[in-house]
Amino acid sequence: MSPKTYDIIIVGGGIMGSATAYYLMMADPTLKVAVVERDPSYAQASTTLSMSNVRTQFSLKQNVQISQYTLQILNSFEEDMAVDGQKPKIYFRQEGNLFLVAASDEDDARQAFQMQTQLGCRVEWWLSQKIIDHYPLYEPQPFVGGTFGPDDGYFDAYAVLMAYKARARILGAVYIQDEVVRITKTRRGVSGVALSTHGNQTAEYVVSCAGAWAAEVAKTAGIDLPVIPVKRQVFVLDTAFKFEKPLPLTVLPSGLYFRSETGGLILLGKSMADDPTGFAFSWDEQRFINHLWPELAEFVPQFDRLKVVRGWAGLYAVNTLDGNAILGQWPELNGLYLANGFSGHGLQQGPAVGRYLSELILQKPLSLDLSIFAPQRILDNRALSETGLV
Repeated sequence: MSPKTYDIIIVGGGIMGSATAYYLMMADPTLKVAVVERDPSYAQASTTLSMSNVRTQFSLKQNVQISQYTLQILNSFEEDMAVDGQKPKIYFRQEGNLFLVAASDEDDARQAFQMQTQLGCRVEWWLSQKIIDHYPLYEPQPFVGGTFGPDDGYFDAYAVLMAYKARARILGAVYIQDEVVRITKTRRGVSGVALSTHGNQTAEYVVSCAGAWAAEVAKTAGIDLPVIPVKRQVFVLDTAFKFEKPLPLTVLPSGLYFRSETGGLILLGKSMADDPTGFAFSWDEQRFINHLWPELAEFVPQFDRLKVVRGWAGLYAVNTLDGNAILGQWPELNGLYLANGFSGHGLQQGPAVGRYLSELILQKPLSLDLSIFAPQRILDNRALSETGLV
C-alpha cells in the first residue's frame, strides 16, 4: 500500500476502534477513516477474550451512564446493525449481576446503590434471605446482602465487534492489516503513523485504541502512559450438581466472579494481586484448583465436585493510576486522542466511548459528558475517586 492521506487514523480495530470508526462515519460519511489492526482474527484481543458482561453497577456516575447507553443499544442492536437484511446474532442474555456486600463495604455499597437508582437504573438491594430465595445453592450468610441488577447481562462479544466493523466498512472506513511502529508528529501535532509494512500514512488526527498495547503505542510518540497489560484467566467448569435456572454474574467481595454459561457450564475468574504482567496468554489449571475452587465451594457447597473443561487467558489494559479510562485528546500533542486503560471494562464501554470520541473530534454537541476521564489527570497525577477527581 502506497502512502495515503486520511482525515483520521485509528490504531486498533477492537471494540473501541471499530465503534469509533462506526460513529465517525455515521456522523460524516465524507470522512476518510483508516483503522489499523495487526490481527484481524482478534485471537489475542481483549474484546473477544472477555466474559462479555455489561452492568450499571459502578460507583462512579459516568461509568454508570456509559453502561446505560450500552444496555440501550444492545436491546435493538441486531435490528439497527443489520447489513443487507442480515442481522448479527449477539445472544444478549440479561441474567443479571449480583454483587455480594461485606459488612465493611456496606456504607460505600449503599451510596453507590442510591446513586445508581437516582440515575434510573433498575438495581435492587437484597438481604441474604432474598438471595437464598432466588438462588438456594448460595451461602450468603457471611455477607450483609447484595445488589442485584436485573438488566445486566452478557452477549457475544465477537458478534458485536464484527457488526461494528462491518457497518464501519460499509460506511466507508478502511481497515489496514499492519502494525503501528510509530506515531509521527510535527511541531504542530500528529501527522499520522508509520506502519511496519505499508510505510507512512498521514492524518490530521490519530486515535489510539490499542488496548493492552496502549503504553507501547504511546511511547512511540514520547508519551508515558500508566497502562500495563495484566493477564486474567477464565476457567470453564462442568459441575456435578446441575442448577435449575441460569445463574447471574455473581461477584464476591474478594473479587471472585462466576456465571452460568449455555450448556450447563460455569465460567469463573478472579483478579489476583500476583496476576502476571506482560503479553502472555497461557492459563494454569492449578491456579483454579489451589486458590479459586476452595472459595467457590465455600459459597456454593454443591460445587464441591466438578471438572475443569477448558480455560483461557486474556489481557486487561490496567490504568495503574485509578483503574479508569484515559479518554480524550492528549494535552501535549495536538490531534492525538486516547481511549486507553479501561482496566477490564472496555467491551461494555466501547459504544459510548466511540460516540464520545467522534463528537470530540468533529466538535459536535456531546451526548454524554465524559470529560472526567480526560488525560490531563495523568499529567497531574490526580486519580479518580468514587465521586470524581481528588
